[in-house]
Amino acid sequence: MSRTAELGARMPSQELTASRLKGMKRIVRAATVLLGMVAIVVGVWALLRPASFSAAVGFPPHQHFVHDVGAFQLGIGATLMLAAIWADALAVALAGYLVGGVAHTVAHVVDRHLGGSAGQTVVVGVSAVLAAVALVIRWRELGWVLGAVEPTGDRELAQFARQKTVALTTYRRDGTPVATPVSIAVAGERAYVRSFERAWKTRRARNNPAVSVAASTARGRVTGPAIGATARRLDGAEEGVARRALRRKYPLLHGVLVPMAHRVLRRRTGQTVHFELLPGVDQQ
Repeated sequence: MSRTAELGARMPSQELTASRLKGMKRIVRAATVLLGMVAIVVGVWALLRPASFSAAVGFPPHQHFVHDVGAFQLGIGATLMLAAIWADALAVALAGYLVGGVAHTVAHVVDRHLGGSAGQTVVVGVSAVLAAVALVIRWRELGWVLGAVEPTGDRELAQFARQKTVALTTYRRDGTPVATPVSIAVAGERAYVRSFERAWKTRRARNNPAVSVAASTARGRVTGPAIGATARRLDGAEEGVARRALRRKYPLLHGVLVPMAHRVLRRRTGQTVHFELLPGVDQQ
């Protein structure tokens, strides 16, 4: 068998393996979310109805003991749920500890008449505060992005891989630049942004696809160098690629909140649209 024929024979097997791996990842993610939901339900039950929980599982009817169980279950559940959407293990661990620590602190305050010392409550509360501080620091280290960030071989786009917000500059018919803060997701050699059908930036990009992109704050204050690009509107399968890239990087914002807002406001703003940004176009 020739080398070409051998490679051709391997392709279906490689595609099948990739498909199986993708299926296994979905199963693992679904199991993680399910276990997280169960742990959270158990935790809330133990915290809010300790007598009912004790009777159901055969625990001694001690309110503070059951409250502690609920706090720990809540922390475990939060950790599992966040692990399904956040890409950074350290941030997931700190956030899960924070949820459990806050619940544990509240339980100590509520149950102070059942025994224990004020010092124990202080220690538990301080540990929760320490977890919160560490989580914020870690979040900042990650550029305020907790989702998955894909690698890129494009030097110009590399600066936006972990950038949370960029200023997307589009141009009016008379050439006047207008900058708008948007989320951006980089995947391979492409960058993607999302907009409304009737948004002014969408109309400007349709009339003149030459745009520029620069790192910015959430309010649009530019914090880095701009690059020129061409905005190409996507549809069909390509739009799905953009949607998934944004959802992976911003699991809560673009996985839940933005799609929900677009759905609610669709009559007024039109459907959701996605643009691919191709770098290398001279700025105006």
